[in-house]
Amino acid sequence: MNTITQETTHKRIDITLPAETVSLLSRIVKKGGKSRFVDQAIRFYAKEMSRGKLRKELKEGALKNAGRDLAITQEWFPLENEICGK
Repeated sequence: MNTITQETTHKRIDITLPAETVSLLSRIVKKGGKSRFVDQAIRFYAKEMSRGKLRKELKEGALKNAGRDLAITQEWFPLENEICGK
């Protein structure tokens, strides 16, 4: 049986955090798990920021096109009622 493994390259970085943040991190993460926790937190944050940006862009687009969409709806609504016999 062939096993495919994914090799991950790790890089060491030095970061500076407020003492309060380090204390919180130490309370919620087991010893030896800080790097993994920080990795997951960064990925989660980036994903949420991307979702927020997409949500914002969709909302702006919808608001920008609301007048046009309403005009199209008002134009076609009577025709639809006529075709459906309402």
